[in-house]
Amino acid sequence: MSVQTYDVVIIGTGPAGIQAAIHASRRKTRVLMLGRIENSALHEAHLENYAFVPGVASGADLLRLGVEQAMRFGTETSREDVLSIALADDLFHVELESGATVASRSLIFSMGVSKKKLNVPGEKELSGRGVSYCVDCDANFYRGAVVTVTGDRSAAVDGALTLLDYASKVYLVAEQLNVSAELMERLEKSKVERIHGSIKQINGEKMVNSLVLANGQTLETEGIFIELGSKGALELATQIGVQLDTESFKHIAVDRHQSTNIPGIFAAGDIVGPPYQMAKAVGEGCIAGIEAATYARKMRKED
Repeated sequence: MSVQTYDVVIIGTGPAGIQAAIHASRRKTRVLMLGRIENSALHEAHLENYAFVPGVASGADLLRLGVEQAMRFGTETSREDVLSIALADDLFHVELESGATVASRSLIFSMGVSKKKLNVPGEKELSGRGVSYCVDCDANFYRGAVVTVTGDRSAAVDGALTLLDYASKVYLVAEQLNVSAELMERLEKSKVERIHGSIKQINGEKMVNSLVLANGQTLETEGIFIELGSKGALELATQIGVQLDTESFKHIAVDRHQSTNIPGIFAAGDIVGPPYQMAKAVGEGCIAGIEAATYARKMRKED
């Protein structure tokens, strides 16, 4: 299977990603934007403080119009999540949840920062002591252990499959799964034990030792990975060596050109830090799109 090569791949379809796609596409580069607009924090919001948009505007409508605008300039789109990123032969190879891989001369991270929580008893108290939100970061600490993953999207399924290389037993707790057919097939052929349901409590004193499910069942486990969406900045940045800010380690560090420490990788929007405002995200997306396209065009000349 041939690998499609792009000039710019954008991960995230919020305001920063959409604006980056518009500016990169207008510079005659081949652009792919990945993600689902309904996963953007803006999707459920209403705006009344954004310049040039009088009154109260629907976030969902603005995102839809933005994607349509980017596509008119030539942006290609895909609703797939990203599972991993690797650098080879001066190209970034991006593995999608379908199992397909695309290559790109540059990347833009614009997928936001929010980590959804279960908001159940024991979660906050045992965070970092058996409660984790990043399989790629913490899997090595659970060698030979019994672990559980909860979530209904690609991050949970891919995380459970990854943990099979470390843990002695892996449970996946979810009421339903919303992933590609290819990823579902990999799960069904694996040794991950699926449990239908949801978690209502996390137990443990110094460390996690069990979970209580909504049906009253108790599940003994030494760790719970909460992966309630697609892979976020922390996981993907860790894979490729992108540096985070040195204060909170929750945001990607960038310069005034939205450049990270890795040549060819840029970031914009909430992922680079507060204030978490659409106006800021759009401005940074504009810069990131221009810079990524410029970088990619220079690479093309050198090929």
